[in-house]
Amino acid sequence: MFDQFTVVTDPVGDSVALSAIFAVLPLLTLFVLLGVMKVKAWLAGVISLVVALIVAVAVYAMPVGQAVLSATEGAAFGFFPILWIVINAIWVYNLTVESGHFDVLRRSFERVSPDMRIQAIIIAFCFGALLEALAGFGTPVAITVVMLMALGFRPIHAASVSLLANTAPVAFGALATPIVTLASVSSGANPDPRLTVDTLGAMVGRQTPILAVVVPLMLVALVDGRRGIRQTWPAALVAGVSFGLAQFVAANYISVPLTDIVAALVSAAAVVLLVRVWRPVTPADLGREPETAAVPAARGAVDAELAGAGTVRAATGTRSDTTSTAAPGLGGSGRETPPGDPRIDETAPVGRHRGDDDPEPRPTDQVRAATAGGRRIADTPAEVARAYAPYLIIIAIFSVANLGAVKTALAKEPWTVKFAWPGLDILGGNGKPLSSVTFTFNWLPAAGTLMILAGILTALVLRVSAGRALRAYGRTYVELRYAIVTVMAVLALAYVMNQSGQTNTLGAFLAAAGGAFVFLSAILGWIGVAVTGSDTSANALFGALQVQTAARAGLDPLLLAAANSSGGVLGKMISPQNLAIAAAAVGMAGREGEIFRKVFGWSLVLLLFMCVLVALQGSPVLSWMVP
Repeated sequence: MFDQFTVVTDPVGDSVALSAIFAVLPLLTLFVLLGVMKVKAWLAGVISLVVALIVAVAVYAMPVGQAVLSATEGAAFGFFPILWIVINAIWVYNLTVESGHFDVLRRSFERVSPDMRIQAIIIAFCFGALLEALAGFGTPVAITVVMLMALGFRPIHAASVSLLANTAPVAFGALATPIVTLASVSSGANPDPRLTVDTLGAMVGRQTPILAVVVPLMLVALVDGRRGIRQTWPAALVAGVSFGLAQFVAANYISVPLTDIVAALVSAAAVVLLVRVWRPVTPADLGREPETAAVPAARGAVDAELAGAGTVRAATGTRSDTTSTAAPGLGGSGRETPPGDPRIDETAPVGRHRGDDDPEPRPTDQVRAATAGGRRIADTPAEVARAYAPYLIIIAIFSVANLGAVKTALAKEPWTVKFAWPGLDILGGNGKPLSSVTFTFNWLPAAGTLMILAGILTALVLRVSAGRALRAYGRTYVELRYAIVTVMAVLALAYVMNQSGQTNTLGAFLAAAGGAFVFLSAILGWIGVAVTGSDTSANALFGALQVQTAARAGLDPLLLAAANSSGGVLGKMISPQNLAIAAAAVGMAGREGEIFRKVFGWSLVLLLFMCVLVALQGSPVLSWMVP
C-alpha cells in the first residue's frame, strides 16, 4: 500500500497517446463540472480529485497509500502557504471595512476627477489592482463594480469595466499567490534552477506590464468609445505606463509579493498628479458627480461562489435622497448597518455620524463624500492618511523581510523547516526522488504570516479593538470556508496528477506540437482560468504540464511556465465565476451572457497579443527578455 512508486509516462499499452486519454480525465471532469454542469467549485474540485486518484491507482499502478499521501501533501500546500496568504490578506481588508476606512479610501479616489472615464481608471484599474494585490480571487470585481455604480455608471458598463480592468494585476494577486503556486508545481516537474518564485515573478513581470500599458486605453474605449480615447488618452497612458514600469521594477528588483501593491499605488499617484495640471474635456453625459448617481441594486449581501475563492460578499446600497450607501465588504457583523457605513444621525451636528454601538465616532462618522440631507462632508487629512496606512504598513513589512540579510536569515531553521512528506516515496523516471516530496514550512517569512503582523499593526492604527479584530478574523474563515475546500482540493488534484505521472503523459503528448507550442502555451493558461476562475488554480493544474512539455519540445521551461500565468489573467474576465459576481453586484443576475458578450472580444484581442509576445520571447527577436 505504501510501496515505493516510480513515475511512468506510458502505462497504457506503452503508448503516450492512449495513456493521455486517461490522464486528461481529471481535468476534463473539472472543466465539464464547472463550465457545463455549473457544479459548485468546491464540489467539482473534490469530485475531480477522486477521479485523479482512481486514474493514478487503476491506470498508473500507483499504490493507494502513495496516492493518498500525495493528495494530503497537495492539500497541505493548498492551505499553507496559499490559503494562509489569502485568508490573512482578506482579513486586513476586512479591518479597513470594519473601521470605516475603506469608505474613506474610496472617497479619496472619487474626488480626483468628476470625469467618469478618469474614475474608471482610478477605481477599476488602480484601486482594483490594489485589491487584487491583497485579496485577489474575485474580490476586486465584487468591490469596484459597486463603487462604479455609486458613481453613476450604468450596470452593464460598471460590470464590463471592472472585469476588463482585472487583468494585468492578476498574476501577482493575493501577494503573488499564483506565482508561489506555479513555482511549487513547476520546480517539482523540471530541474531547471530558475523555476523559483523570484525568477518566475521576474519573467511574468516582463510580460504583463506590456498588457498594463494598453488596458486603461481599452477601459476608456469601453466607457466612451473613440471619443474617450481621443479626450482622455494622456491619463490612460500615464496610468498604464506607470503601472507597467512599477510592476516590472517591483517584480524584478524589489519583491514579487509586493509587485501589485507598488504598481497600484504608483499608478494612482501618477494619475492624481496628472489631473492636477491637466483636465480632459468632459462631456455633460460623463461628468456626473457621485451624489447624482443612482445605485439600482437593492441593499443586501450578494454571495457569489468563486472557483477557488469561496464567498465574496458585496453589499450594494439603496439610496436615501442623494446619499449613496454602497459599502462593499467581505461579510458583515450582522448589524443592520454594514461596517464602514454607519447610518446618519440626524440629531448629530453636521459632519458627525454615529454607529449603533460605537462609544466614539468612527472615521465615517465624521466624513462622507456623498451628501447627507444636502450637506457635503469632507474627510479629514488624518483619516485619509489612516485609510492608506494599511498598504504602507504592508509595503514596509515586506520590504524589510526581503532585505538580503533578513531574507537569508529567515530562510534558515528554526524560521524555515524543510522535511520529506511522511511516508511519501516517489521516484522520477530518472530514478531520483521527486523534489516535490519535500515540504517547505517557512512559518515566519511566509507572506501569510507577514500579513498577520500587518493586520495587527493595521488594527492599532485604525483603532480597531482586539475583540472586533478577532471577530473579523473569524468571519473571514467562515466566509472563505468553501474557498478553503476548493483550493485544497485543486492543489491535491495537481499533486496527484504530477506525482503519479499523469501530467508527464500530457506533456509528452503536447510536445508533439514542437516549437509551435510556445505560441499555444498562453492559450492553455487562458482556458484554465476561464474555466476555474483562478490563475492560482490554472497554474496548479497546468504549471507542471508546461515545463514538462517545454523539456520534451526543446523550449524554455521558464518562458512557458510564465506564459501559463500571463495568458491565464486574460481568461479571468470571461470566467463564469467572475461573470456571476459582476452580474449579481449590478442587479443583472441571470444576464451574465450580456456581460460576456461585452468583454469576450477584448479577452481574445489581449490573448492574441500575449501569444505573439510569448512567441517572440521564445525567438531570437525578444529572447533577451528571458532571465
